[in-house]
Amino acid sequence: MSSRLSLTTALGGAVALTLGACASGPSMAPFSQTDLPAAVQVPAGHRVAFETAAAGDITYECRAKKDMAGQYEWVFVGPDAGLKGRRGERLGKYYGPPATWELNDGSKLTGAQLAVAPNGGANIPLQLVKANPAMGSGMAQGVSHIQRVATRGGVAPAAPCDAATMGSKRVVSYSADYIFWRPV
Repeated sequence: MSSRLSLTTALGGAVALTLGACASGPSMAPFSQTDLPAAVQVPAGHRVAFETAAAGDITYECRAKKDMAGQYEWVFVGPDAGLKGRRGERLGKYYGPPATWELNDGSKLTGAQLAVAPNGGANIPLQLVKANPAMGSGMAQGVSHIQRVATRGGVAPAAPCDAATMGSKRVVSYSADYIFWRPV
């Protein structure tokens, strides 16, 4: 009976330690750009302000190609995604156009694309954005650049886009990490 009690106590202690480690969350290493293409790297002299994980949808519309009679293409209409922090907490949303990151603390950013780099044929490209000055006060204050990395999905639909489908919209799922940078 004594050995069974010792085993139960030992197992209970191990479970408590494991649960304690899980509750504190994994320790995150600082984001590193070293594996990113040079075109989407933030210039030296900046540090990560915060990181988000986005999951949502991108809408495309079938439209006639400009100056190409009788040809059609899926055109990006805009994103609609939730933003979460690395611990899973809801931080805000991402939508557009224009590309807008709106945080729950009342701050908001828009920006202009500086560069893109491919991330495989099934994923939207990696992206570097120059942020406009933040609106409102909060986490977005002082952010100068935003990177879209770790993209999954989000490419234009493979469905037919022709005269019969012109004007129709399709929604595709995507996920990405958005890394927000401030000058040092």
